[in-house]
Amino acid sequence: MTIAFLDHRPLFLGHTLLVPRQHVETLTELPAALLAPLFGTAQLLARAVEEGMKAQGTFVAMNNKVSQSVPHLHVHVIPRNKKDGMRGFFWPRQQYKDDSDIQAVQEAIMAAVRTLGSRV
Repeated sequence: MTIAFLDHRPLFLGHTLLVPRQHVETLTELPAALLAPLFGTAQLLARAVEEGMKAQGTFVAMNNKVSQSVPHLHVHVIPRNKKDGMRGFFWPRQQYKDDSDIQAVQEAIMAAVRTLGSRV
């Protein structure tokens, strides 16, 4: 019902996007039957990003129409740490060093999803 992948322009390394496989542009258009699966997965992913990235917490957000760069519903799950530089809605962007850096982050989050998912 959903798919998650790393943002190609992350605010912080581990910034993950969660999208429903079914095309839906905004939260208000999301069918009721997909609400629990989407947010259940968002909850799991928030835990996994926090654990996988050794973060103190996460920031979970979505835009609807305004500031929505892609016209498909997507949930941002962003690892956070105190004094990480994110203030209000000024978000500094970071870059992955290379493909192996991306792979390492993906593996850390996926391992946490497997571990946390088995606890649900």
